[in-house]
Amino acid sequence: MLTIILVAIIALLAGLAAGFFIARWYMKKYFEENPPISPDMIKQMMAQMGQKPSQKKLNQVMSSMKAQQKKK
Repeated sequence: MLTIILVAIIALLAGLAAGFFIARWYMKKYFEENPPISPDMIKQMMAQMGQKPSQKKLNQVMSSMKAQQKKK
């Protein structure tokens, strides 16, 4: 009886740990493929700051953000 309880507790802890690391890996992968900031959001922020964003400037900002994400 005691061994069944110990095995159940160990299995539960192992499942929790595995679930945590799998969820963490999945979310990292998701955010790398789908960054939370889109070019439209950057264009909107620049317009709010009084700048008229060009496509070249948007591309520069997006590429610098991607480069920073890869550094981490």
